[in-house]
Amino acid sequence: MVARKLVDDGLHPCPIRNVLDRLGDRWSLLVLRTLAPGAMRFTVVKRTIGDISQRMLAQTLRRLEQDGLVTRTVHPTIPPRVDYALTPLGQSLMEPLDALVRWADEHHGAVRAARQAYVPPTAEAA
Repeated sequence: MVARKLVDDGLHPCPIRNVLDRLGDRWSLLVLRTLAPGAMRFTVVKRTIGDISQRMLAQTLRRLEQDGLVTRTVHPTIPPRVDYALTPLGQSLMEPLDALVRWADEHHGAVRAARQAYVPPTAEAA
């Protein structure tokens, strides 16, 4: 049996957790959905998302590229033009992601109502 290091290389012994931890961050799924229609420049992605910082967008795109979900293409122009697009692997995520988005849209009201109605257990009950 080969031991895996649990370091910044993203390896985790559970493959589901390994992938979902990365995709479940605050920005990755939003960036992927933004790129679904086709290649976009960095500034267009940032403007489309709106409230993401330039630094966080750069980090998120880098991680998605590292995971094989996004490509980064530098065009030899002055100034250089950089486009980001989904890879075939990234495109394959759109169908399940769209189903999740539809579910969230349909059930958002029920989830909000449950959150408002929730009463945390008291210390004695726990």
